[in-house]
Amino acid sequence: MTKKILILPGDGIGPEIVAQAEKVLTYLINERGLNLDIDHGLLGGCAVDAAGVPLPDETLAKAKESAAVLLGAVGGPKWESIERALRPERGLLAIRSALGLFANLRPAVLFPQLAEASSLKAEYVSNLDIMIVRELTGGIYFGEPRGIRTLDDGQRQGYNTLVYSESEIERIARVAFDVAAKRQGRVCSVDKANVLEATELWREVVSDIARDYPDIELQHMYVDNAAMQLVRTPKQFDVLLTTNLFGDILSDLASMLTGSIGMLPSASLASDGTGMYEPIHGSAPDIAGQDVANPLATILSLSMLLRYSLAEVKLADQIEQAVSQVLSKGLRTKDIYSDGTSCIGTNEMGDAVVSALKVVCVA
Repeated sequence: MTKKILILPGDGIGPEIVAQAEKVLTYLINERGLNLDIDHGLLGGCAVDAAGVPLPDETLAKAKESAAVLLGAVGGPKWESIERALRPERGLLAIRSALGLFANLRPAVLFPQLAEASSLKAEYVSNLDIMIVRELTGGIYFGEPRGIRTLDDGQRQGYNTLVYSESEIERIARVAFDVAAKRQGRVCSVDKANVLEATELWREVVSDIARDYPDIELQHMYVDNAAMQLVRTPKQFDVLLTTNLFGDILSDLASMLTGSIGMLPSASLASDGTGMYEPIHGSAPDIAGQDVANPLATILSLSMLLRYSLAEVKLADQIEQAVSQVLSKGLRTKDIYSDGTSCIGTNEMGDAVVSALKVVCVA
């Protein structure tokens, strides 16, 4: 049976970078026999403009019928002043929740060709390969009550609730341990158990689950120390297990170790293996339409889609090899450009990856 893939370009640079990933996907369908149907939908600010809500019912229905979703990015200043419930980011949170996408995998891998683009010296990041496993449908982003209220003295007060249940912690912990079992066998669980009761429970539950994985080495680390260690000696980490908020922050920090946030993909997975795949960067409206955005994180997100939701491991490997070949040729978008390399645009980078993929596939 032909599987369906839903593409959600989103806002800002989203349509530009997704178009490059779709070039790669179209090549695989037309020339490599990948049996897929592609559909498109609206999510985020573009959906607000077209349908009045950030997640239209039609988009959610399509997503539920699809084997996987490829997303660009959502949001931008245009929608920051509208009602909070209608802002683009609410649509992103809603689709994650509706699809049960509780496990966010964010690899921070440094392509050796970009060692000089890292914010750290090459000796600290050479062969860097970290997997951040972020809980995605709980924590402070979803906790209730939340809002902005007026107190008796007339002051306004913003409030959010950080809450985690044992079952939420257990399922994401098992994902992290399972991932570590296929890597170096080490998990560092990040919390703030000294001041936050929700993450005190997090530490207790993770420690309990670790007993089922005797071959996995478990370490606990406070989030502030983890941030420091990521820029001090990042190669000490294998798998970082984090809450929703901490993972959001630490994965962006880790992106600069790899040369650019434009290089990092992500996978958001449900328990049945379906998922949504997206670059970890935002919509970057300041450069939208200028043909300068880096599409490689989105193309690598497509690789993760093939690997995790479609079990097309060979094709996923070939996409990653094609990206590596493009970098070896010295082709760079503006964010990863350095002296001695060639600065190219978004569209040209997408074409370059397809050309390299043709060679890789033949080989």
